[in-house]
Amino acid sequence: MAVFLPFKGLLPKPEMVAKVAAVPYDVVNTAEAAELAEANPFSFLRISRPEIELEKGIDLYSDAVYEKAAENFKRLCELAPLLTDPEPHIYIYKLRMGEHTQIGLVGAAATEDYKNDIIKKHEKTRQDKEDDRARHVMTLRSQTGPVFLTYKDSKEIDETVNAIMNDQTPDFNFTADDGIQHSLWRVPVDASKKISAMFENIPYLYIADGHHRAASAARAAETCRINNPHHTGTEDYNFFLTVSFPASQLKILPYNRVVHSLNGLDVDEFIEKIKENFEIENPASDKPVESGDMRMYLDGQWYKLTPKMDINSLGVIGSLDVSVLQDYILDPLLGIDDPRTSKKIDFVGGIRGTEQLVKLVDSGKGAVAFSMFPTTVEQLMAIADADEIMPPKSTWFEPKLRDGLVCHNF
Repeated sequence: MAVFLPFKGLLPKPEMVAKVAAVPYDVVNTAEAAELAEANPFSFLRISRPEIELEKGIDLYSDAVYEKAAENFKRLCELAPLLTDPEPHIYIYKLRMGEHTQIGLVGAAATEDYKNDIIKKHEKTRQDKEDDRARHVMTLRSQTGPVFLTYKDSKEIDETVNAIMNDQTPDFNFTADDGIQHSLWRVPVDASKKISAMFENIPYLYIADGHHRAASAARAAETCRINNPHHTGTEDYNFFLTVSFPASQLKILPYNRVVHSLNGLDVDEFIEKIKENFEIENPASDKPVESGDMRMYLDGQWYKLTPKMDINSLGVIGSLDVSVLQDYILDPLLGIDDPRTSKKIDFVGGIRGTEQLVKLVDSGKGAVAFSMFPTTVEQLMAIADADEIMPPKSTWFEPKLRDGLVCHNF
């Protein structure tokens, strides 16, 4: 059973939330973060990406960066201000992007569940990123960005959440600059306890996004445990900030690929080699319509690629479209043996559209681009259930959760 607890959230005042809440630290680089935070002293990017206030080119893992994060966090708590709820709550978090709406619950998950695979993973973490987030949360003594979880739908939880939303006015309700609407409700204390008890019927939680945040929370908890001779297991550091969504509500966009060269092949040679394992149709549209359907942009034209092999026989990992592309085109034809480290390939989130693929190839920055059908939530769960690891850049979730909306101090 999954542990999902109310906690005493640290939140901005309602009139300040639109200024405070910011995109996650890992979807923007330093320059983009600086541009977004410009002229807004309350932006949470000044805490999640504090290097924007330091000299250009600074080592992102230097002491000064974490010191600046702590300094800015303290200042924001005082000036915004950020206020700690006197009693533990679960919070309802609703996001609306165009016609799509998803409603999740903000609560504290257990680091023990993470270690014992009650919270299931599908992605490897990098040591440098783990180190960075672990140090960030330990310096602040706060988790400021949630781990994005999902679970198999529960009618009982859905009905309870909908009843609360119908009965209460949201505490927060704002539309960000990107057009995404964010609304948040404090769940009453008694109802929070009831929802927490309902999660005891949820056997597993699945990380959709935020593997490094979850890993860093577990590492921070272990550090705190070692340093606390009176450790009981109930301390706040044993739990971490999450937002959990029913699986049916999630929106996964494709993660597309752009390759810089044809690895010494000319266009005709490349197409002939692809024909060994794929049916090719041209002309074609730019968007796949189902799993097993890939689109390729090459030399000013779109092609439809359909695998000749039985992809269902390739296993839970091998049957993913991104795996088929990797195993039959990117590696053998284009020399990309490890997409995690290769400099020959770039990944383009589906939110940017296929227009970005055309732009990159037509400009000469890319030689060929691949438009993918999105990985499904069911595939993600199946891979996690099998204790397997998804290929890199398999999923792009939208809309993005906001950092600084609710923090979890420990």
